[in-house]
Amino acid sequence: MSENRAYAAGSLEVDLELIRRLDKNGPRYTSYPTADRFTDALNAQAYSAWLSRRAVSPAQTPLSLYVHIPFCNTLCFYCACNKVITKDFSKSAEYVRYVTKELEMQAALLGSNRRVEQLHFGGGTPTFLSNDELRQLMGAIRKNFQLVEDGEYSIEIDPRKVSDETVALLGQLGFNRISIGVQDFDEAVQKAVNRIQSEAETLQVIKAARANGFKSVSIDLIYGLPKQNLQGFKATLDKVIAAGVDRLSIYNYAHMPTLFKPQRRIHEEDLPAPQTKLDILKLAVNTLTDAGYVYIGMDHFAKPDDELAIAQREGRLHRNFQGYSTHSDCDLVAVGVSSIGKVGPTYSQNFRELEPYYAALDNNTLPIMRGMELNEDDQIRREIIQALMCHFEIDKVAFGKEFKIDFDQYFAVEQAELREYEREGLLTMSAGHVSVTPKGRMLIRNICMVFDKYLRTRQEHARYSKVI
Repeated sequence: MSENRAYAAGSLEVDLELIRRLDKNGPRYTSYPTADRFTDALNAQAYSAWLSRRAVSPAQTPLSLYVHIPFCNTLCFYCACNKVITKDFSKSAEYVRYVTKELEMQAALLGSNRRVEQLHFGGGTPTFLSNDELRQLMGAIRKNFQLVEDGEYSIEIDPRKVSDETVALLGQLGFNRISIGVQDFDEAVQKAVNRIQSEAETLQVIKAARANGFKSVSIDLIYGLPKQNLQGFKATLDKVIAAGVDRLSIYNYAHMPTLFKPQRRIHEEDLPAPQTKLDILKLAVNTLTDAGYVYIGMDHFAKPDDELAIAQREGRLHRNFQGYSTHSDCDLVAVGVSSIGKVGPTYSQNFRELEPYYAALDNNTLPIMRGMELNEDDQIRREIIQALMCHFEIDKVAFGKEFKIDFDQYFAVEQAELREYEREGLLTMSAGHVSVTPKGRMLIRNICMVFDKYLRTRQEHARYSKVI
């Protein structure tokens, strides 16, 4: 991180008038290029070749491993995740067998005993798996990969579906971080989105996690849900803060019923008015910062002594498909339906549905549906967007040296739009740096879009959700 940085890490100012004027549709940039740019040109054969190439690389980087568990036994109406709604728990046993096979196939190509520093189970509901299935899957991971002792091993939890016994087992299996979905404790909101979840059962999971040595507890909230209001969301925030959680994510609910069928069950007249939604956002930011939490970026807040906050201050923060991370140099190996990985200069995504996913593995083929191999320009722009998303700053001199470019000349087209944002107060520009101001940080996606060449050549903002 530059010593000339203009604004301190974590600094944030919510300017509702600015947000109202400049809010627009745009990507979340868990990757660049974004997943909607992937094509079937990168198939299982091409991906396998890249795995093999990484296996013989003289400087083998550690791995990050993502496992997608798609099953849920109830439907949350707001959800846009890839999921399978079922009450048939026998489905998970079959799924674990196939995921184990995929793990073995990828490990064989990567080489034995590859180090894993980061592991994440996402969903769906990962604890849809039985305790025995969790043991089986973690056993397969440890058989095929080397989990380092001080790694970051996290799992998403639905408090309605997990017992103290299962939380204890997760700790025994090596998980040391837990992410808990809450969204809102207001009963009217919960009924409107079909997710009834008491404060008591949520607090019990947090208590169990602390008792079993989990290093970090994270809570997910959503603003903009039906029936939400300022008073109710303030009560939810106060309860979460009182629980002493280490991290919070405050996501914007994007109502896109034409794309996500479950959202059609939400009554649009119950959604908060645009101004109320912005007021809830400002309330959340002010409440969390007053409570001592640091703004990490996008929707994320953390305690000042949390690993993410420390990594941001030290310039080590990274962003990938799992969100913000302290592991910047990892290849991301992903298994399970719809999961997305990053190996070298490639992205790859598995089939989204169980049937083609199983069929590929039955044919001893990795279940790759689509992907992308990045060219040099993609890689330059990816690093620029990473710097903005994680550190709110571009060191133009450093980027010029790394990629052997004249930054101002290479991004001559982008300079005019950056200057517009400078006039709006979102950023400052100097000979050596572009620095996002505290009031520009809430609109960081807008600034990243300036460098998105795919949006510049194909104006398709409507396919994305609103920035705020």
